[in-house]
Amino acid sequence: MTRIILVRHGKSTYNLERRIQGRLDKSVLTEAGRSGAIQVGDILSTIAFDAAYTSPLKRAQETAEIILSRLTNPPQLQPTDKLMEIDLPLWEGMLRQDAIDQFPDAYQQWQKQPDKFSMKLPSAEGEVEHFPVLAIFANARNFWKELFSRHPEGTILVVGHNGINRALIATASEISPNYYQSIQQSNCGISVINFGPSPVGGDEKTEQNKKIAVQLESLNLTAHTGEKFPKPRDGHSGPRLLLVRHGETDWNKAGKFQGQIDVPLNDNGREQARQAAEFLKDVKLDFAISSSMLRPKETAEIILQHHGGLQLQLRDELREISHGLWEGKFESEIEQSYPGLLDEWKTSPQNVQMPEGENLEEVWTRAIAAWQEIVRSVSGTGIVVAHDAVNKALLCHLFNLQPEHFWQFKQGNGAVSVIDYPHGPDGLPVLQAMNITTHLSGGIFDKTAAGAL
Repeated sequence: MTRIILVRHGKSTYNLERRIQGRLDKSVLTEAGRSGAIQVGDILSTIAFDAAYTSPLKRAQETAEIILSRLTNPPQLQPTDKLMEIDLPLWEGMLRQDAIDQFPDAYQQWQKQPDKFSMKLPSAEGEVEHFPVLAIFANARNFWKELFSRHPEGTILVVGHNGINRALIATASEISPNYYQSIQQSNCGISVINFGPSPVGGDEKTEQNKKIAVQLESLNLTAHTGEKFPKPRDGHSGPRLLLVRHGETDWNKAGKFQGQIDVPLNDNGREQARQAAEFLKDVKLDFAISSSMLRPKETAEIILQHHGGLQLQLRDELREISHGLWEGKFESEIEQSYPGLLDEWKTSPQNVQMPEGENLEEVWTRAIAAWQEIVRSVSGTGIVVAHDAVNKALLCHLFNLQPEHFWQFKQGNGAVSVIDYPHGPDGLPVLQAMNITTHLSGGIFDKTAAGAL
C-alpha cells in the first residue's frame, strides 16, 4: 500500500489579504501560517515517511520544511513543478473582490462551471485559450504517474496548494473537473489517501491487468490547528449537514455482517458517541435526523444530550444495506456458502446482489432520495446519523459517482463529515471535511474498528 499524507500550505500573506495567488511567488507564510505548519509537523511527528514532495513555490516549500523539521527522521524534501498551484495568469495578485467586480461572468463560471472556465492568453500566434482547471488536473495525473513509478509502497508526504490538492484528490478518486469547487482544502488541512493494488475482472492477474484501488481515508482535517472543521465559505446561503456514522457495535468489532439486523451499540460505541457529542457540543444544531435503526439512533441521542429540546427525526430510508442471508455471518462463513461472491463485493460491488437482500443500486436510490428531501427541507446546521454503506452512497452522490466507487470513501465508527450547500439545495455541494476521527484517536488516522457493514 502507498499512503499519501496530503497537506495544504499554511496561511500566506496573499491569503490574509484575500488576493488570488495562483503561480505568483510573491506571498510568504504569515506568523499564523508558520504556526500552523508547526502544528502539522507535531501531529505527524510519529509517522515514518519514506519520501516528501512539495511545490517549489515559497509558501508551500516553507510549510514543508517546517513540517520536516518537527519529524524524528525526516526524508529529503523533493520540490516538483507538478505540484505548482493552478495557473490563473490574468487574475494573479488581484484582490478576490476586484476579480469578482471586473470579471463577474467569468468569476461566476469559475465558481459554478470550473471545467468550462477559460482565459484567453496572448501568444506569438495570437490568442490562446487556457483552461486552468483542466490543466491542473493533467498536472495531478502526471504527478501520480511519476509518484507510483518511484514508490509502489510506503508513506509519502505531499505539500501543495488549494488547487493542486483538489486536483490530486479528484484525479485519484475519478471525480470530474466540474466538481473542482466541491472539495475544500484549508490552510494546513490534512487529507489521507490510501492506494493499493486491486485485480480487474477476469482470470488473468498480470501486472498489466491491475488497477489501483483508492480509498480516501480522510479529507481536510483541521482540528490540529484549533479549528474542528472549516467555516462556511463567504456568501454561504444553504444548509450544512454533519454526516455521522454510528458508534461501534459488537458485530463491527468482531467483523460480522449486520446489515438490517438491529444490533445496538456496545460500550465502546457509546463512548465514541460521547466523544462525538463532546466534539459537536459547541456547534449550534438546528435539526437532527437519524436512520431508524438502534445503533445510529442511540448515537444521535447521545449527541443531542448537549442540544436540549431538539427533536430527533427518524428516516427508514437511511437504514443500512440489507445483506440478506449474509447477515449475522463472518467472512469465512460467507465465502464457504457463496464462493467468490465476497471477493466480487470487495472489488466490483456494483455487480453484487445480496442473497435475499439488496444491491447497491437500491441503496443508492433510497438513500439519495431521502438526502435530497432532507437538503430541501432543512436550514442552518444539523446532524444526519446513518451507516457505513448509506454514508458511502451519499458521499459518492456529492460527486455523481456510481456504485463502482463505493469503497473510495472510508467511514469510521463515530466519524463526522461536513457537507455544505453554499448556493442552496440546487447548487453544487462542498465536501468541507470527511471522516473526521481526531476526536476519537487524537491522531490523523482512522483507528476505529469500522468492521463489517
